Amino acid sequence: MTITFLQTGGTIDKDYPRSTKGWAFEFGEPACRRILEKLSPSFSFDIHTICQKDSLEINDDDRQKMVDFIVQSPVQHLILTHGTDSLIETAQYLSVHLDQQVIVLTGAMRPERFSNSDASINLGLAIGAVQLLPKGVYIAMHGVVRTAQEARRDSESGQFI
Repeated sequence: MTITFLQTGGTIDKDYPRSTKGWAFEFGEPACRRILEKLSPSFSFDIHTICQKDSLEINDDDRQKMVDFIVQSPVQHLILTHGTDSLIETAQYLSVHLDQQVIVLTGAMRPERFSNSDASINLGLAIGAVQLLPKGVYIAMHGVVRTAQEARRDSESGQFI
């Protein structure tokens, strides 16, 4: 099995500024690459960048780029790393346009670079889910996996439920 990982940005991929006078996070290499290096997976994978945006900046043009990439990809198992603020909207958009693959969206509440990040556990959940679920679009966050239509987020805790 081959799993394709698609980077779209979001907190999971935020990195410390490279400049000495930087104050805001920047996007760099996909966080999933560092996590997969630690995992030493027994499946094959490839990693592609669709965009590097905060999820509040992701729009339907970006979502259509995701759809276009996935439609052209021969891979049947995909994981999109995405910011949490518009993760549900992107999952629902993809579910309207795609039905031939297993697609799991995940992200993190804290950047993967932080020692207390939830990135590794969320990506691990997505990796397990993408191998077991039937075709469709899902969200894997906070220890739960939901379809794009079922996914909800608690407004107080920020957790996906």
